[in-house]
Amino acid sequence: MAKEQLKVLNALDAAKTQWYHFTAIIIAGMGFFTDAYDLFCISLVTKLLGRIYYHVDGAAKPGTLPPNVSAAVNGVALCGTLAGQLFFGWLGDKLGRKKVYGLTLMLMFLCSVASALSFGHSTQAVMSTLCFFRFWLGFGIGGDYPLSATIMSEYANKKTRGAFIAAVFAMQGFGILGGGVFTIIMASIFKATFDAPAYEVDPLASTVPQADYLWRIILMVGALPAALTYYWRMKMPETARYTALVAKNANQAANDMSKVLQVDIEAEPQKIEQLAQQPANSFGLFSKQFLRRHGLHLLGTTSTWFLLDIAFYSQNLFQKDIFSAIGWIPPAKTMNAIEEVFRIARAQTLIALCSTVPGYWFTVAFIDKMGRFAIQLMGFFFMTVFMFALAFPYNHWTHKDNRIGFVVMYSLTFFFANFGPNATTFVVPAEIFPARLRSTCHGISAASGKLGAMVGAFGFLYLAQNQDKAKADAGYPAGIGVKNSLIVLGVINLLGLLFTVLVPESKGKSLEEMSGENEDES
Repeated sequence: MAKEQLKVLNALDAAKTQWYHFTAIIIAGMGFFTDAYDLFCISLVTKLLGRIYYHVDGAAKPGTLPPNVSAAVNGVALCGTLAGQLFFGWLGDKLGRKKVYGLTLMLMFLCSVASALSFGHSTQAVMSTLCFFRFWLGFGIGGDYPLSATIMSEYANKKTRGAFIAAVFAMQGFGILGGGVFTIIMASIFKATFDAPAYEVDPLASTVPQADYLWRIILMVGALPAALTYYWRMKMPETARYTALVAKNANQAANDMSKVLQVDIEAEPQKIEQLAQQPANSFGLFSKQFLRRHGLHLLGTTSTWFLLDIAFYSQNLFQKDIFSAIGWIPPAKTMNAIEEVFRIARAQTLIALCSTVPGYWFTVAFIDKMGRFAIQLMGFFFMTVFMFALAFPYNHWTHKDNRIGFVVMYSLTFFFANFGPNATTFVVPAEIFPARLRSTCHGISAASGKLGAMVGAFGFLYLAQNQDKAKADAGYPAGIGVKNSLIVLGVINLLGLLFTVLVPESKGKSLEEMSGENEDES
């Protein structure tokens, strides 16, 4: 039997959408803007790093990063993110959301700047510094996942909570877009200022010495949005749910929210005492009770996020092959270094504009109408369909005349990832667990996703190689080919569809109702 809710939480649940909701979205969302910018901008400059630091005299093609270096540069931030999600998720429940929130931003700011500064001139020194700071950058970014989601879910009202959390996540789309647009602008300026011949005309002169500044500027600018929101993050009060249900400070919670909502809310210390004494509000993460109440939920959120990210992060691999195949990016030797950065950024920005960004905002618009469950199920379903539609007639798609069809199908896959599980897997873990474990459980779910991202990004880097060793990329063993890789991804999406059944629907319910925090043990 459910007990009456605390008045301060009732006030939050029933609050009309007002200005503070939007400021919270922007403060939390700017973190995600920075996250996406920092994580995705590296893919815009890896080709340039290869040309600058791995140039081979007399080679027919420009230098590229060796497989192990490429994996390290691209993947080390993901490893950092995984560690950060677990650590800061746990810390957010121990110390409070707000205390830890500024810390992650500070880390992101410092490491963004530092990753663009190299200690030493040698190739090894540059790559080591880059990898070291990108690990810690990822660590800060990881903390932003559980904290932003938890803060937004605890601030929101129950009617539009899904849309608010999804809107924070959707800022990722703008971050990817921002990275692409800024890179296009910088590359255009460099191209106009420092003219250079194509690689096949003059290999050495095709990479101007100033190109070494270009990638550093692009990486450094990621620090700006983080710096801009730091002040506002520090001014946000701790969420009422943490203050009341975890820190057990009724007066402070009522005080903070009276200011935020601009209404008088009475503090109810006795009721907090009663709630605190209930067995439902004392079990820990590794208890039988947690397993009984939330074990399947946690399995649902971790497994779906894991499976989704395998498919989601493998896209970046096929992306450059697809761009080259449809002629958006000509062969590397026909361009100079800066021209190549410009072309890659332009292609990625177009994809972001057409499929990534709209998908996120479709979720924001429909999540509180359709519900999380329906959107996630639908997303996985269409991703499965489109992956199989790309895979089985794969040879048909590789012909020149069918390339446009391929890109349309490919874009639709990622439209339904974003208007589907990519957004919902972020929203749901912030809603269904008790306040004292909310940030930890979100961190665990997110870390499971990042594990999937590593499988997607590196597993498929090797899997998608040609079955004939001679045709595989330099330094890689033979794989199973793109067609078979796409079939495997289709099966993974199908599994995601099945595991979605474990995730409960939280549309229109209060957080305490979902987590059973104000229920008597009967």
